[in-house]
Amino acid sequence: MRLLLARHGQSVWNEVRRFQGAMDVALSDGGRAQARALGSALRGFRPAVAYVSPMERARETAEIALAGMDVPIVSLPELRELSLGDWEGCTHEEIRQRDGDPYRAWVRAPLDCPPPGAEPLPDVHRRVLLAIDRIAATHRDGEDVLVVAHGGVISVYACHLLGCSFNALWRLRVDNASLTVVEPPRIVTLNDTRHLSSEGGLSSEGASTAPSEASPREDCAGGAGARSVGPDPL
Repeated sequence: MRLLLARHGQSVWNEVRRFQGAMDVALSDGGRAQARALGSALRGFRPAVAYVSPMERARETAEIALAGMDVPIVSLPELRELSLGDWEGCTHEEIRQRDGDPYRAWVRAPLDCPPPGAEPLPDVHRRVLLAIDRIAATHRDGEDVLVVAHGGVISVYACHLLGCSFNALWRLRVDNASLTVVEPPRIVTLNDTRHLSSEGGLSSEGASTAPSEASPREDCAGGAGARSVGPDPL
């Protein structure tokens, strides 16, 4: 089984750098354009089915990307985005001004310093693995399976595969409408955004490859292929 992990397109809150977490927020016009570009990239694969987060931004991304393709869409609640507790609905700048040091601590070490009331990352890890196990039990070797979810969900799964601490979560960049390809337990490509390069300049960063022989600790500690840029609004 080959997993095609896609993050949803840009939401209206991503656009203004507002934390959404478990709140249901729609795609922006730019996010819909990204979803169409993602659909073009998916035509290079043959997904048998798409498993999606029940949240509107993920569901709409899947529906747009798969338009015209005979691919069933199945909602999995375990794929929903992690909750950010008291920070949801606030912009990055509002959190910085209000909370200061706790925000900076969370950027550096999200496992050890979560936002007040947030869903613990080990709990997110458990439910994401439950979803992946359910998917794997349903599909045979050689099948492509699309998963449309969220930056936090995909980053948690990538940390799991790389064997690194969830404190490294924000060093694994997962852009809106990016595609990460996994042949469990190997990450083939991470955060591929080449299909977005013509969508109004929304992204032109390409892909980071993660070969099986790469050192997980190097990748997660800021070595080759890692970009420590701080968290994108979830």
